[in-house]
Amino acid sequence: MDVDGGGVSAVATGDRTIPIHSGRHEAFYQFTQQKLPACKPVLTPSWVISIFLLMGTIFIPIGLVTLHASQSVVEVVDRYDIECIPEAFKSNKLGYIKDSSIPKNCSRFLKVYKRMKAPIYIYYQLDNYYQNHRRYVKSRNDQQLLHGLKYNDTSSCKPEQTNNGLPIVPCGLIAWSLFNDTYKFIRGASELKVNRKNIAWKSDRDHKFGKHVYPFNFQNGTLIGGGKLDPRIHLSDQEDLIVWMRTAALPSFRKLYGRIEEDLNADDVIVVNLMNNYNTYSFGGKKKLVLSTSSWLGGKNDFLGVAYISVGSSCIFVCFVFILLHMKYPRPYGGHNLFVLEQERHL
Repeated sequence: MDVDGGGVSAVATGDRTIPIHSGRHEAFYQFTQQKLPACKPVLTPSWVISIFLLMGTIFIPIGLVTLHASQSVVEVVDRYDIECIPEAFKSNKLGYIKDSSIPKNCSRFLKVYKRMKAPIYIYYQLDNYYQNHRRYVKSRNDQQLLHGLKYNDTSSCKPEQTNNGLPIVPCGLIAWSLFNDTYKFIRGASELKVNRKNIAWKSDRDHKFGKHVYPFNFQNGTLIGGGKLDPRIHLSDQEDLIVWMRTAALPSFRKLYGRIEEDLNADDVIVVNLMNNYNTYSFGGKKKLVLSTSSWLGGKNDFLGVAYISVGSSCIFVCFVFILLHMKYPRPYGGHNLFVLEQERHL
């Protein structure tokens, strides 16, 4: 039995009558059955060729501009960890770096091959140093860095949490292994001033390291890790520490040491008087000193430009392949329907 009234119909099934709503449920029915009107673009050969051509013409110029910006950055890189070992200790590097009675001073000569405009950024680069190791990354306490001795739970800082029964501020392996090589730069008869302020992220200085937290009982044990901290300076001003504690994701990384705010001319020879204190010899690491300018894109990195050019060139290549295929095997519009009719004709 069918009943029609008010946009509602009913179907009799045995001893029951099931209503079917044909009004307000019709749109929902079309949605669930995917019968709503939709845009279904037909990717004709002309459209496909045009899209690939457009991508190529956009990506290649962007890649060239990006690569030019990277190439305009001037870098001077010097690896000094091997050269700064005295001849008598070439076969015992670990003994040299651990012996505090041996002077660690060393002089290096850097030649500027191209004019470097200020500011010139000074980085130290470490290779084969896994700051992303899980145990190393977890060995810190962010609450202590912000609140100091008011926060007593330092269990996350193991094994560097206490010394002689007293807490360590800042605790943990990251702070304990602070990089402590130092550099002085001399051009001619005058020393180049190095600005070491504002080398850390402002958000880290303001929100992660307390302005009323001072180093306490740090590097006072028998086992000394890296650099020491001035107990009279609060942590938010210890920018070397702040830079170091932003751990790197890769085993080869650079960290900012300071800025030279004078231009360096081509063929200038810079004398670097450094202290080779940091132990990278026990794990086969490398230490490098880097002087670098910057561009609107940042430091020197050719990867982004090469990637854009590669993708753009691939698109142009695919575009020409499609053009040749379309010229050799043209397919008219409605070709799919013709194919179906041809199949039906042979059945």
